[in-house]
Amino acid sequence: MSNPRFLLLPTSERLAYRQSPGDPPAVLFCGGFTSDMGGTKALALERHCRSRHRAYTRFDYFGHGASTGRFADGTIGRWRDDALAVVDRLTAGPLVVVGSSMGGWIMLLVALARPERIRALVGVAAAPDFTEDLLLPQASPAQRLELGEQGYWLQPSAYGGPPYPVTRALLDDGRANLLLRAPIEVRCPVHLLHGQHDPDVPWPTALRLAERLESDDVTVELIKAGDHRLSTPADIARITAAVERLAGSGAPEPLSAPASAPPA
Repeated sequence: MSNPRFLLLPTSERLAYRQSPGDPPAVLFCGGFTSDMGGTKALALERHCRSRHRAYTRFDYFGHGASTGRFADGTIGRWRDDALAVVDRLTAGPLVVVGSSMGGWIMLLVALARPERIRALVGVAAAPDFTEDLLLPQASPAQRLELGEQGYWLQPSAYGGPPYPVTRALLDDGRANLLLRAPIEVRCPVHLLHGQHDPDVPWPTALRLAERLESDDVTVELIKAGDHRLSTPADIARITAAVERLAGSGAPEPLSAPASAPPA
């Protein structure tokens, strides 16, 4: 596989991305917390989009994967801005944004910031507000003590990787970007897939999110045996079916925005 390309940010950081050309509406994949663009769902969506000659983009947030920066310096707002940079500079025309786990939070923030660009959203175990509703309540007394004394605690990974830092900056910035406490002014079609055996993000989160969205076109698809990753062949088929349904839903075409030529 060829090396990724890089989008140079005004901060001099570089976001790694991969992109395949095709027809609109394009698909943009937003990955999860500590994940990268080389995951099963990101690659499967790329294969699917190539087979349909549909434009597709996947990328790594700041501090993730092949992008530059320290993960510990990342926040929800910073990763939202990464996604917006990708939208504004690497894509044009209507988008179907697929958000996995934390990427479901990012996709909502992108839709709020660029409503004219968003054709539809597909949330896969979407985890809006997870810093406030999941990370913080589940922190042990020892972790809370570490947060107070050193500004972070190390959270063990549930998927075999090294522990990752949960910083005060991440929690504070997450609190500034909470969505589930009020109506969410997203009015495009939305499809939410969630496994009922998800050990990380409780499946009622999908129902809570559906209730908050102002869109009248919201589908919640609960997968009884599904876990958090939703990466089995059957799960991937559900995700790609949702993407295709929404890509051809006949929703009004958002206005196109010219994409500036990215650096190689």
